[in-house]
Amino acid sequence: MNKDQIKGSAKDLAGKAQRKLGEATGNEEQEAKGLARQGEGKVQKGVGNVKDAARGAADKLNDDENR
Repeated sequence: MNKDQIKGSAKDLAGKAQRKLGEATGNEEQEAKGLARQGEGKVQKGVGNVKDAARGAADKLNDDENR
């Protein structure tokens, strides 16, 4: 796991908690902010996944060239 995956997961979780708190208290603004934070987290985690996949592909290509 890289830092984008970790930070993205943390943002997603924090956003989920914020959204649930907004739902529980009837605060639509907090609910919306939580949804936005969840979205940011999912995007950041996706960026981390792409970086991880690219790094893996580059490593495999490098290994194949060295054989």
